[in-house]
Amino acid sequence: MNENLKYRIALTLIPNIGDILAKRLVAYCGSVEAVFKETRSTLEKIPGVGTAYASAVLNQDVFQRAEDEIKFIEKNRITPIFYLDADYPKRLTHCEDSPVMMYFKGQADLNAEKIISIVGTREATDYGRELCEKLIADLSGFNPLIVSGLAYGIDIYAHRAALDNGLKTIGVFAHGLDKVYPAVHRATAEKMMWQGGLLTDFTSGTKPDRENFPRRNRIVAGIADATIVVESKKDGGSLITADIANSYSRDVFAFPGKVGDVTSEGCNNIIKQNKAALIQSAADIVYIMGWEEIKRKNAPVQKQLFVELKPEEEILVNLLKEKTTANIDDICLLAKLPMSKVSSLLLTLEFSGIVRSLPGKMYKLN
Repeated sequence: MNENLKYRIALTLIPNIGDILAKRLVAYCGSVEAVFKETRSTLEKIPGVGTAYASAVLNQDVFQRAEDEIKFIEKNRITPIFYLDADYPKRLTHCEDSPVMMYFKGQADLNAEKIISIVGTREATDYGRELCEKLIADLSGFNPLIVSGLAYGIDIYAHRAALDNGLKTIGVFAHGLDKVYPAVHRATAEKMMWQGGLLTDFTSGTKPDRENFPRRNRIVAGIADATIVVESKKDGGSLITADIANSYSRDVFAFPGKVGDVTSEGCNNIIKQNKAALIQSAADIVYIMGWEEIKRKNAPVQKQLFVELKPEEEILVNLLKEKTTANIDDICLLAKLPMSKVSSLLLTLEFSGIVRSLPGKMYKLN
């Protein structure tokens, strides 16, 4: 049993101890383990803790639940990410209430160069769907990571458009990774695990209760450079995400709609209140975010032309074409080749500019 991970998960399970107070406890005590071994009198002196919270911290009941969660994440090959880890999303570290612990299953880089969140009404019109699909298709040349909440309407249109255009996409859940909600989006979620991923700060067994969605929205807003509201009612949940993004000093954009249209009223209002910049196309995003300039500075190294692939190299290239990105262990399994052979082949392909290595022993085609 990973003792350090057990303490980390247990910290998030202490009743009424939120993310801000949990981080304060670690800062004052010096480590996660020290939080649970500190004396009551010392805990009570930490700002915001007091008698009631000190008692909650010293209650050891959370450890059994933490051990159960470790078994779940190991069985399902889920990656736990603690807020002090090097691979924790850097953009979220700037948000005071960012999650102490998150759980991720997928292939995407949560610190990708360009990340945008796309949100909107669950009762999207054809106008909203078409806007969403065209926006993502037109942005695909800039290779942004697309984030949304896998909900009905604009969320699922955004994920599917990203998949269709070869972009990686992250679905942020308001529940644990033991389920997909709504269940009808399971097929899309499974594709996303190979071309993006699924992310949550909730442990397994957590139900998608109403109060969990605003908490989910802070990840959607905080992990991205900008939040785009495609279509929203006057009091739509996507406006909560926009407000959170504004509170994090992130860019917020919205598509305007026709005056009187119920599903555009929210977008029109946040534009009118200067809470969002009006956009009409992907070109507006590219210009405001400065992506054209970034693209020029990071022009890719040209691949070797007319490379003649050996049969085994061709097998690996075809695998990566199908999977977009893959772990070296999965490549060995699918190619039915030993690790030493695959490592040598991948190195040759990398020198030829055909394959690129990524953190975590991941590989993709250039």
